[in-house]
Amino acid sequence: MKTTASLARRTALAALAAAFAAVPGAASAQAAYPTKLITIVVPFAAGGTTDILARVIGQALGPQLGQQVVVDNRAGAGGNIGAQLVARAPADGYTLLMGTVGTHAINQSLYKKLGFDPIKDFAPISRVANVPNLLVANPQQPFKTVPELIAYAKAHPGKVNFGSSGSGSSIHLSGELFKSLAKVDMVHVPYKGSAPAVTDLLGNQIAIMFDNLPSSIQHVRSGKLRAIAVTTPRRSPELPDVPTIGEFVPGYEATSWFGLFAPAGTPQPVVDRINAALTKVLHDADVKKKLSEQGAEPYVEKPEQFAAFIKTETAKWSKVVKESGASAD
Repeated sequence: MKTTASLARRTALAALAAAFAAVPGAASAQAAYPTKLITIVVPFAAGGTTDILARVIGQALGPQLGQQVVVDNRAGAGGNIGAQLVARAPADGYTLLMGTVGTHAINQSLYKKLGFDPIKDFAPISRVANVPNLLVANPQQPFKTVPELIAYAKAHPGKVNFGSSGSGSSIHLSGELFKSLAKVDMVHVPYKGSAPAVTDLLGNQIAIMFDNLPSSIQHVRSGKLRAIAVTTPRRSPELPDVPTIGEFVPGYEATSWFGLFAPAGTPQPVVDRINAALTKVLHDADVKKKLSEQGAEPYVEKPEQFAAFIKTETAKWSKVVKESGASAD
């Protein structure tokens, strides 16, 4: 009996010692992060706003973390395919997601099955930027202002089509909100990303688009697209002469945001390491200039602040989806 008890004590002590020995090793591994290439998954096609922001951030984040950061475009299902890929990736900080208001605040109200939980399956790192949406039209269209667009759409119900980066995207819902508040009948045409939608807009295959400002602003400056209004409460510093939709349609407001996520379960020291590096990047004058040129406002916050913001946004957009009757299924 004594021998058995003694053996049990020795076994317990050995297990305890092993546990203590494992802790420094784990802490050391986390402290050494990163030791290899990091991938930022963009859940939309190359050339769109999410892609543009991810490449600017990734290029600057690499030197801060001491490892190369690459962008991997995984478009489809309104961002759900790329988001699901990251949700199922190893929780080690080497596969990140450039998420959006769509993937993390809108889609769960639009899709019956996402394949992931926007809250439970991710570790929020920080918002990266807030971006106005810009109501743009092909110059061949007969309207130049919001009142003219409304009048034309009412005179030609179902004839004005608007493109988006996908069903349920913030671009889509910006249009649905406009339809609801302006009481006009327009047809939604979804694409797999903003870039192909803009291409068709340039070719006058679609009439208008409530595009993220960064992916359309150069076309506006070159005269290839006509800027009609911005979707935010205030005018954009990049296009100060372009009015807000709210100046003509009371109560209208829609803002896109973008943020960095890791898979749920990623060690907190790793999340904090990325957040600290991202904070430095977003305070860098060159990065701020590049984002500003795209019409994006850099935004930094702690992981817990970002998590609280997402919950607020989810409640807001759930209401918009319900009232608009929008659905991706």
